[in-house]
Amino acid sequence: MGGISIWQLLIVFAIIVLLFGTKKLRTLGSDLGSAVKGFKKAVTDEKADEQSAEQDADFPQQKMENKAESQSAPQADKQQQK
Repeated sequence: MGGISIWQLLIVFAIIVLLFGTKKLRTLGSDLGSAVKGFKKAVTDEKADEQSAEQDADFPQQKMENKAESQSAPQADKQQQK
């Protein structure tokens, strides 16, 4: 009592199919599926952006050292050429 049985769900589903038709339900399903895929892609892209931002924040000193080394390398080449 008070619960929804499988037969009640089947009757509701049959009424929905009769009202909207299978073509409209199929279109609705594909639209919903593409919306879910887009949402998942956006979430994974944002997670990747957050991870790269965290890595940048964790290693600012290392980035500065790498930048200083790359700037000093051309100067060393010039000195070797003289």
